[in-house]
Amino acid sequence: MSQYMHDAVYNNAQAVAEYLAPLRKKGKTVVTTNGCFDILHAGHILYLADAAALGDILVAGVNSDDVVKRLKGSGRPVQNETDRVSLIAALKMVDCAFIFPENDPRAFLEIIKPDIHVKGGDYTEDIIEKPVVEAYGGKVHIVSFKDGCSTSSIIDRIISGIL
Repeated sequence: MSQYMHDAVYNNAQAVAEYLAPLRKKGKTVVTTNGCFDILHAGHILYLADAAALGDILVAGVNSDDVVKRLKGSGRPVQNETDRVSLIAALKMVDCAFIFPENDPRAFLEIIKPDIHVKGGDYTEDIIEKPVVEAYGGKVHIVSFKDGCSTSSIIDRIISGIL
């Protein structure tokens, strides 16, 4: 693994919070998002670019393999968590990434306390994260969604022989 990728991947939310502490003192706006990011696609890139544009530091939480399997079913994830977090962390718009083992991001949000928490356009602002984020003064923001661009649809097209 390259030095760049290693530097951008953190072990857990607490390590990310420690990385962010001096940046917050400098007045940097912290944005978080999360997802499975199983097969990186154009929808992810658009979503992450939109999220990064909302602040100074973008932190991406990547669901653990166990969580992806629970959320998406057998046969998922296609790529293991180490590969998925490395790919996300290597993207120019992502400042750091970490794997989280919980079914949802509320636990890491309590630790990181982002100024803005971002979800893709396939969500509404009525998400389970909202009360946690707003409790400490943060905001939830919904960004763009690229229709027809999902890991599940890519997998389906591969299986059906369309790709």
